Amino acid sequence: MQPKVKKAWRQVDGVLLLDKAVGISSNDALQKARRLFSAAKGGHTGTLDPLASGLLPLCFGEATKFSADLLDADKTYEAELVLGVTTDSGDAEGRVTGVAAVNVSEAEVQRVLPAFLGDISQVPPMHSALKRDGRPLYEFARQGVEVERAPRIVTIHAVEFLAFSGDRLRIRVACSKGTYIRVLAADIGHALGCGAHLGALRRTRVGDLDLARAVTLAELEGVEEAARMTHLLPVDALLQSLPSCNLEGETALRFRHGNPVPGLPGMVGKVRVYAEGRLIGLGDGAEDGRIWPKRLVQLAE
Repeated sequence: MQPKVKKAWRQVDGVLLLDKAVGISSNDALQKARRLFSAAKGGHTGTLDPLASGLLPLCFGEATKFSADLLDADKTYEAELVLGVTTDSGDAEGRVTGVAAVNVSEAEVQRVLPAFLGDISQVPPMHSALKRDGRPLYEFARQGVEVERAPRIVTIHAVEFLAFSGDRLRIRVACSKGTYIRVLAADIGHALGCGAHLGALRRTRVGDLDLARAVTLAELEGVEEAARMTHLLPVDALLQSLPSCNLEGETALRFRHGNPVPGLPGMVGKVRVYAEGRLIGLGDGAEDGRIWPKRLVQLAE
């Protein structure tokens, strides 16, 4: 028997737009991608359930310092609702709790959907990772225990009708962070009078990042490691919505050492900071015109 070869990890800095397949967890997808890139450090920017597919931005190396910023980003999903059947989890993996006839017209669907636009109240599902007394809610749900959950306000920016046939309704939803599409599916089913659950879900957008640029694990496995690197976006791919400034000489050195530096007039809030065309960190622009280091990066040469 040949000895097992230990994986040679290396510093890889960048962002991978992964098109996650159905049936794999976000963490499993991350670990497989990490091995394909031999990346010593990696993280994702918010989970997709195994039932869901689509855009899962992964961060390697120094890009992980900015992964939390995407947790607050708006998301866009394409969802298929199964009308007439409700489940205890709100999706296709749950136990069926009710069945009803579907006597719904397309016109009724078109009339109901706009009612869910704007700020709406959602009660987080029991089958979720939210914690109560230090334990995720899904652990209580698996034991058949239901605990009280406080409703919270989320924002639905758009609900677009895509298709309707028989008991299947397809919609596109643009929403704020923290929105549960399976709760939205159940609420739409309730409004239609027949109930519903989430049959399929695909995430197409996270902030400014789009699924059209994503790659699958199978596609990455089919090429050599050097070719995989062409799919890696730069570290600042997560920061493109922010203003930027370029520092030179001693000013750049002061920033790298954690000291505030003069900025541009009116530059208040988060700022991308560069030196010689390379990202050196994320700054926080103050009212007095100075930029304070918020997160510094050390990119591999």
